[in-house]
Amino acid sequence: MGRCEPRIISLCCLLIFGCWQAAAVEMQVEPEVNGVVGDDATLRCTFRSTSPVTGRLSVDWTYRPVDGEASHSFFYYQSKAFPQTEGLFKDRVSWQGDVNRGDASLQLRNLTLNDNGTFICTVRNPPDVHGNVAKTVLTVTPRGNPIRITEFFLLAGLVLLPSALVVLVLLVRMGCNNGILGRRKTHVLKRSPIEASDGEEDVHKKPSLKRNIMLCCVFRTQILRRPCMPCRGGNLK
Repeated sequence: MGRCEPRIISLCCLLIFGCWQAAAVEMQVEPEVNGVVGDDATLRCTFRSTSPVTGRLSVDWTYRPVDGEASHSFFYYQSKAFPQTEGLFKDRVSWQGDVNRGDASLQLRNLTLNDNGTFICTVRNPPDVHGNVAKTVLTVTPRGNPIRITEFFLLAGLVLLPSALVVLVLLVRMGCNNGILGRRKTHVLKRSPIEASDGEEDVHKKPSLKRNIMLCCVFRTQILRRPCMPCRGGNLK
């Protein structure tokens, strides 16, 4: 029994070492990737293996939607790319990796809201066929609508611009009336003798005969204390 113990220990060590080698592929991805509808997104995946890279190395990308449906493979690589020929990602996935540099990245084009979900990168490089689980959560958001922004500014311009012009005109008028923006210049219009007013004509005209008679009467009765006599041409008799 004592002779078998070293063999058992050696066998256990080989098994442990073999298991460690089988799980030697280490993969790293970005935990979260954000994108906008219509844009492209890069799903990065890098790996390290204890074994040299050969033609037996394979890369498998799977997708699990946010609604909880089962995961399904949509891209496979082994010496060359095998993209999905039908389904959600048809003609929208391109290989961006280089296995000789430990890169197994993809590019997803023309994002849609249906692309939201979890993407899993799995690399196998026999005899390294096991590794950690590398998950990336993709979040796609709608693109802002530029038409709504244009309509908002157009509506604001139609409403605010006329109001601003009215306020500006009122301020200018108030400033002119209060002498803030400068006093108005008054112009004296010189009139020719022909354009004289009726009042001015009455002043320059010779007094009428009737008016002279009245003045004569007032003069005789108030000053000379004599009875009023008819006057001619304004001369007293």
